[in-house]
Amino acid sequence: MAYRYAIALTGGIATGKSTVASLMGLNGLRIIDADAISHRILDENSAWVAEHFGTGYVSGGKVARTELGKMIFANPEAKKELETFLHPKIRAAIEEESEKQDRFEYPYLIDIPLFFETGSYPIENSVVVYTPKEVQLERFMKRNGFTREESLRRIQSQMDIDEKRSRATWVIDNSLNLKHLQKECENFVETIKALYPTPKL
Repeated sequence: MAYRYAIALTGGIATGKSTVASLMGLNGLRIIDADAISHRILDENSAWVAEHFGTGYVSGGKVARTELGKMIFANPEAKKELETFLHPKIRAAIEEESEKQDRFEYPYLIDIPLFFETGSYPIENSVVVYTPKEVQLERFMKRNGFTREESLRRIQSQMDIDEKRSRATWVIDNSLNLKHLQKECENFVETIKALYPTPKL
């Protein structure tokens, strides 16, 4: 049965989920990366993308995700069409990976950016990577080089980060520096170790 031992790792754009996932992995937790799975499936369906949105969004058999992202975030109908096509395939792939991880009978993380937004995964527990909104906006603009307006549009396409924090089982605070974040991740792993017995090998 899928998702029995899963913990959803989520947050907002530029709150630091990828960094947290890496730190959790270094501390011994197994991770399923929904983003990596979605990127793979998107590239596997590059012909469909070219057919529906234009050949300019595909290069060398791979989807130009940055260009496609700009287009779909400015076009709600295109965004819905892409999600309707991709999401069932992504969910099926994640479920398959989850079934493999559940065999260890020990918690693992599934990095799902839109966990609360889609409500597509029957996972009981979640951990949210939290960053205050202004810090989130600054980090996103610095990382992506987008204007403030475009950055706000991307961030506001997701559920409010404070709402996500209120729904979470656990919260990882990423409002300060990397050293603080490392400690937050170590504390979370220790919490999981205290709740569950030694994993099966």
